[in-house]
Amino acid sequence: MVKNYLLAISAIIKKDAKIFFRYPINAIFRIFEPIIWIAPVYFLALSFQVNGENIGFHEYTGTTDFMAFIIIGSIVGGFVSAVLWGMGFSLKSEMDAGVIESNWLTPIPLWVQLVGRSIFSLIITSLNVLMTGFLIWLIFGFNIGDRIAEALITLIPMLIALYGLGFGIAALVLITNNANNIIDISNFLLNILSGESFPITVLPRGIMFISLALPLTYGYDAIRGILLGSKTLLPLNIERWILIGFMVVGVFVGYRILVRTERYCKTMGNIGFH
Repeated sequence: MVKNYLLAISAIIKKDAKIFFRYPINAIFRIFEPIIWIAPVYFLALSFQVNGENIGFHEYTGTTDFMAFIIIGSIVGGFVSAVLWGMGFSLKSEMDAGVIESNWLTPIPLWVQLVGRSIFSLIITSLNVLMTGFLIWLIFGFNIGDRIAEALITLIPMLIALYGLGFGIAALVLITNNANNIIDISNFLLNILSGESFPITVLPRGIMFISLALPLTYGYDAIRGILLGSKTLLPLNIERWILIGFMVVGVFVGYRILVRTERYCKTMGNIGFH
């Protein structure tokens, strides 16, 4: 059974790769698009520097390297978006293509199909991060230290946990038939509340309480603490255990929600409305 699932995932990745590389201009633009977004932030940060350092930023984070702080957040946020869009929007794509019904009739479970779509998104995101990061380093310059392997080990349970969240969002897409709004809102709120682009300590107390309740917050915080030596909200080991717990609970709960939603859709027959 596992072998069959792996073959199905491999076939999905190959299919998505063919579609993606049929539009080479779009693939190239994805490399340069982050630079376009980061450039204004870089020049804005320069205007706040005193003797080449962001003193106020250091008081909140423990580091003066604002650019590296932003880039690390953008990289991790890119992986978050890859999982959410890869899983949730894949259902919308199949609805638009008119193949969701036939896909559901295959002996491959829905969760396997979603994982296959998200893996390709993660592969493209990883390649995009490497190329974009190199270009940004050449243009703007930043330093993320030499503990990259440790940061990647911390990132892994966070990414696995996101699959649980992705399953839940895919379930919402099945019920509402509205992928764009659900994923856009979820992705935006998660990245804002988790501190993708700023330290959450600057948020109002009520909103910061919500941020502290999100496991993703500790993922961003731990990875920055490892690479930049910035102040972390909690000791690194505790933040890692939070991510591991999030991974176990998140995947289990998300999977159960998806299975129950799939059963509900098949029972009610509303798949025909997609």
